Amino acid sequence: MTQPSEDPKDAFAELGRIRLDETSLDDMLGRIAELATRSIPGARRLTVSLFRGADGRSLMATDEIARDLDQWQYDHGRGPCVDASVGASSISVPDMSAEPRWPEWADRARSAGVGSSLSIGLPIQEAVVGALNVYGGEAHAFDQDAIATAEGFAAYAAVALANAHLYDSAAALSEQMRAAMRSRAVIEQAKGIIMAERRCSPDEAFALLSRLSQDSNRKVRDVAEALVASAARKPRA
Repeated sequence: MTQPSEDPKDAFAELGRIRLDETSLDDMLGRIAELATRSIPGARRLTVSLFRGADGRSLMATDEIARDLDQWQYDHGRGPCVDASVGASSISVPDMSAEPRWPEWADRARSAGVGSSLSIGLPIQEAVVGALNVYGGEAHAFDQDAIATAEGFAAYAAVALANAHLYDSAAALSEQMRAAMRSRAVIEQAKGIIMAERRCSPDEAFALLSRLSQDSNRKVRDVAEALVASAARKPRA
């Protein structure tokens, strides 16, 4: 088994000093990969996978061989990376030459010089899951100590991905709220224009906007924007 070039305790201490709010997700995952490959006994390659529903992708890969082995699993919907992600479990493939669960994938891995692998599931947030995937050059590259170390790195990767997912969700919600407020503002402007021209109530003005929307097969917001723009172009008396 290949011995690590760095003590896992030192690597975890270094990861613990990184501020997630001051570090991009790519930089964080890159640092996790760098430290993991130097600290996990037997590790030669490493990837971090993300699954949203049935769609999987490699957020980070140390090389194209590792990325290709992940991609085969995404394309076929099976393999240790996929199963570890779905089950939030640790799945070991001790020997690619004697792997009965995913023989096609194992043959592909063995042809690429990969003798064993380890996948650690990452429960992240709601329907989003992932996996830390470690590939060894030899069969039986990962003993119990290596598995425990890999699971420690997986915990850091899960935190980084969960924070990134929460940030993306919050940003998306914020943009939806801003869009809703913009729509409401322009609709209120259009209602005001109609009320002034027709001497009608707010409800009557909105009913007219709705009728125009249906007749023109456009959204109420788009009808309102067109009305406001037309009013702005009219010369003032």
